[in-house]
Amino acid sequence: MTMHLEGATTSLATDDHEVDPLTMGRRIRQLRTARGMTLDELATAVERAPSQLSMIENGRREPKLTLLRAIARALGTTLDALLESEPLDERSTLEIQLERAMQGQTFQALGIAPFRVGKTVPTEALRAMMALQGEIDRLRDERSATPEEARRANVELRRLMRTQNNYFPDLEQHARGILDTVGHPGGPLTQRTASDIAAHLGFTLHYVPDLPQTTRSVADIKNGRLYLSSRVTAKADPRTAVLQALSSRILGHSEPHSYAEFLRQRVETNYLTGALLIPEAHVVPALRDAKARRALSIEDLRDTYSVSYETAAHRFTNLATMHLDIPVHFLKVHESGTITKAYENDDVNFPTDGLGSIEGQMCCRKWTSRVVFDVDDHFNPYYQYTDTGNGTYWCTARVEGSSEGAHSVSVGVRFDDTRWFLGRDTPNRGVSKHSVEVCCRRAPAELESAWREHSWPNVRTPRTLLATLPTGAFPGVDSTEVYEFLQAHAPR
Repeated sequence: MTMHLEGATTSLATDDHEVDPLTMGRRIRQLRTARGMTLDELATAVERAPSQLSMIENGRREPKLTLLRAIARALGTTLDALLESEPLDERSTLEIQLERAMQGQTFQALGIAPFRVGKTVPTEALRAMMALQGEIDRLRDERSATPEEARRANVELRRLMRTQNNYFPDLEQHARGILDTVGHPGGPLTQRTASDIAAHLGFTLHYVPDLPQTTRSVADIKNGRLYLSSRVTAKADPRTAVLQALSSRILGHSEPHSYAEFLRQRVETNYLTGALLIPEAHVVPALRDAKARRALSIEDLRDTYSVSYETAAHRFTNLATMHLDIPVHFLKVHESGTITKAYENDDVNFPTDGLGSIEGQMCCRKWTSRVVFDVDDHFNPYYQYTDTGNGTYWCTARVEGSSEGAHSVSVGVRFDDTRWFLGRDTPNRGVSKHSVEVCCRRAPAELESAWREHSWPNVRTPRTLLATLPTGAFPGVDSTEVYEFLQAHAPR
């Protein structure tokens, strides 16, 4: 055991753990009052001034080892008893919590100076103050998850992705390690291999009809059970839900403490899932061969690995710049015209808001991602060249359905890189000045003149426009519902 001098800034420590001076001081006070001793009586017994012992009991001074032993003898106890980690009584615990809270950000932000918590302060008052402090912290966290804060976090993440060409070598390494561990021979990942990965991580798979509506899966870490919905649609890929749930375990994610951390974890999870479904070591040689043959195709990538078009498009953006030296852009656009996901490192100049965020902006009606909704042929991919104020771009796009309506997913490149892709001979062309001019953001003058004074649309306001984002560590998830679900399904 090591001890420090009175007034030292470092903490008392034992071989196993540090002893909090505040907790030790409250324990001394608790033992003193339990024995009916006054502060003056204890001070006389150990030959110290009452003010000195008061500072020790309030956690503002650490005693020397000799003084601590004297206090233990005077209280009829042992040194170990003063240093033990057993819980204090409720009153002492509340006093410590309040003392610590007064040193924290909440009290400081409100301009409340620390005050002495005397014994005359009712325990009910301490409970109320701690409850109010907890509610203030909750509201502060809620305010931090505003749409503006979410957009800022998203912009920062997009900048990081652009800097790294959307390629994350550490995540690729994680994928290789897991695939090697389960003996994956390469090529498309089978459902059996996904199950092997779950078993390697200590999880059994359970398909249930009552999975909470706000979740895609729920992991019971304590019992090693992964719950997924048995009500999957015919188009859903069962591997994806399993791998997305397991990816957080592979990466060692802990509960996110901010929206930015939540967003980063989600991107990492999706990236690792794609890297497992479409292994880098297997697909890169095939992509290089396709480039040499000038036959790159997102559809071929989708079909070879039996994944969704969106997964194939995402994975292509991970690898195209790093391994093929091709800058790219990616867009996911809702049928309403709203951009929901975006990435670019080819200077395409997507529309942005004042914070630089692309997501949430309206996609140009002339852009491939919007035009594809009006194409009748949903079997074949749609290709289009689009002239912009920043050059000509070529895109390939498809429309996919989801629980939130139809979305288009498109991947595009600059005109000079079109020569590597199938579909480069398309006759489809468009002109978009969306990023540099008013373009389709304003109605044609003739239509506006005819209808502006004679129309009144009933706006369908997005739910996040006026409200904050869903609160909690995992935004939008009903924690009570999840905990009740786990309690009901836990093995007896």
